[in-house]
Order: sequence, then C-alpha cells, then structure tokens
Amino acid sequence: MSATLAAALGGAAGGVVLVGIAAILIRLCILRYRSTSRTSETNSSDPSLQVGRSAELSLREGASYPSELQGARCLTLEELNIATKNFSNINLIGYGMFGEVYKGFLHDGMIVAIKRRPSAPSQEFVHEVLFLSSIRHRNLVSLLGYCQEDDLQMLIYEYIPNGSISTHLYAGASHVSSEKFEFKHRLSIAHGTAKGLGHLHSLNPPLVHMNFKTANLLVDVDFIPKVADAGLRGLLDRIGGAGPSSRATEDDPFLDPEVKASGRFSVKSDVYSFGVFLLELVSGQEARSTQSVIEWAQNYQESSNISALVDPRMGSSFTVEGMRELLRLISWCLNPFSERRPPMNYVEMEIDRIREREMSLTTIMGEGTTTVALGSQLFTPK
Repeated sequence: MSATLAAALGGAAGGVVLVGIAAILIRLCILRYRSTSRTSETNSSDPSLQVGRSAELSLREGASYPSELQGARCLTLEELNIATKNFSNINLIGYGMFGEVYKGFLHDGMIVAIKRRPSAPSQEFVHEVLFLSSIRHRNLVSLLGYCQEDDLQMLIYEYIPNGSISTHLYAGASHVSSEKFEFKHRLSIAHGTAKGLGHLHSLNPPLVHMNFKTANLLVDVDFIPKVADAGLRGLLDRIGGAGPSSRATEDDPFLDPEVKASGRFSVKSDVYSFGVFLLELVSGQEARSTQSVIEWAQNYQESSNISALVDPRMGSSFTVEGMRELLRLISWCLNPFSERRPPMNYVEMEIDRIREREMSLTTIMGEGTTTVALGSQLFTPK
C-alpha cells in the first residue's frame, strides 16, 4: 500500500469518527433540550419529587398519565409530626373541605401545606392521590405527597406564601391589601387562572375542578396565580367520608345553577364558576354578599352602567372598551345554560387578547393616546 493511499484511508477513518462524535453530541443536546423544556409550563422535572416512574399508570378507568410526570411521595407520620411540631396550633393555617391545614417544614427544607383528616387507610385514596399528583402546571398548586397512618389521611401540597387572592382583593375587608391592582394586573391573574383550569380540561378524560372559587386561587410572591384543590371534591366523592364543607350548597354563588338542579358537574360548570371569579376580580366584592351582581352580569348590555360595578381602586388604569369586552365575556361564562358557555381554552385566549390590548393602550401617565377612553371617565370626581 502506498503512503498516499494509507494517508487517504486514515483521513477517511478519522472523518467517520468525527461524524460519529458529532452525531452523539447532537443527540445529547436534543435530549437535554427536551428535558429542559418540560420544566417550563408543566413544571414536571423537579428531581426531588420524582418517585417510582412507570411507562404509564392507569389508575382510573379511562384515565392515564405519562411517564415523565411525577408520582406522590409517601411520607411517614413521624416526618409530618416533626415538620409541624406535632401539628401545633401555631402551624394551623386554615380549614378546608379535606380538613385542617397546617404549614410544615420538611427535613429537606421544603415548605409544604399539609391537609389532615381522620379516616381509615384506603388503597383507593392512594390511587387517587397518585393520579392527582401527576398533574403539574405552572398555574396549579402541586400535590406532592400523602400519608396514611393512625387512622389519619393527609395530603401534602406545595406551600404558596401569598395566600388566596381573595385576601388581597375584597374591598372593605379588614385584611385587604392597600396595594392597588391595576386592570392589566388583574387580567394577568385571570389569564394564568384560565390556563390552569384549561390544563385540567385538556386532560383525557377532562378533569373537572368542581369547587373553583376565588378563595381557591392562591398567588405566590410574584402574584403568579395557582389554582388549588383541583380534583379534591372528586377524590372525596370517590373515597367516601366527605364532610359537610365538601358538598355543594344551594347558596354557593360559584355553583352552576344546572349543578344545583342535577348534581352533575362538567367542564362548563367550571366555566360558570370562573365567570363568578372574574366578576369578583373586576368588582373587588364578594359575590356571596352581592348576589344581585351575578344577575346584573348575566343581563349585561352595551348600555349598562358599569361604573357601579368596577372596583374604584383600579382608578383610570383601564380603557372603557377593554372593561366592556371583559364584561361581555363574563356574561357569556355566566349563561344559565351550560351549552351556551364558551370552552375554557377560548376564555383563556380572549382574556389574553384583552390583556395585550390593555397593556398597549394604558401606558405610563402622560404617554397614552388621547383617543382612548380611560376608566377615569366612568367616575364622578369627589
């Protein structure tokens, strides 16, 4: 073999090796990108929460979740006793449909919310928790784990530090924040909330929240909204032992009138509840104390006087047209007939459209266009 031929063959072999190395590097980059992309909206790649993955678990008939989603951590009663100082009243932060709610500090430093109720152990409970814990989204409060010991059932959720949006919203409440929520900020909260509910409805089969209300919408330190208690009413219905606070009541303003009549929930009953939430977000008032405001919204017309409804704390930070567009959407969501309500994915897109328009029109004071009718024109100067 000549030296020239040997050199040529050696160069060709080296080229093949380089191509192979390049192919491996490209493959690794693609895999890393796919892994990283899961951390954004689905919030599904926190390594501290990944427990016992399988190719696919089907825990309910017709319901499944893919392998890239996490399972729930099984914590011991001893761990939770340490986390809550033996469930001290100092750490008691509330009471919900599942029972008492405690703030806890796990040994790994994670802050959690622990819901506890007396109940005998149940495998169905574990199955339901595994299913619900698999559902992750930026705008949903994540179910992280569970515990069944000493005739107690416990659910462990991520802790959301800023509490319910209702504590910041209702005008006249003793705990109301002095912070002014501009219209576009409220629209951002509404948009994130719609995305959370929309994600539940996009599952196969759709997961109906069944108990969505303003009090079940939490906000983090950046006021990112997170829907709490997704599927919790359904869990209690399936495993039994639901307490009085978990059952639908006739005087609940968030409850779809069709559910009151039939007892059957649907994705459209969630849309109705979301409409009531939007109404509270705009007015800054509790629908329970002003039931007539729901009837006003259901009968909304372009000629309706909106100044009595809109929360004055928003000042002039909105356009009249943007507010009327949102009120039209609210009226649609609150239609007494469920088949006439829009789907949540449409509601999400419409709120985003209104929000983008408001952000472009309601600029810093002095920079807005004079052709836009601002909200200040709704109110009579004092």
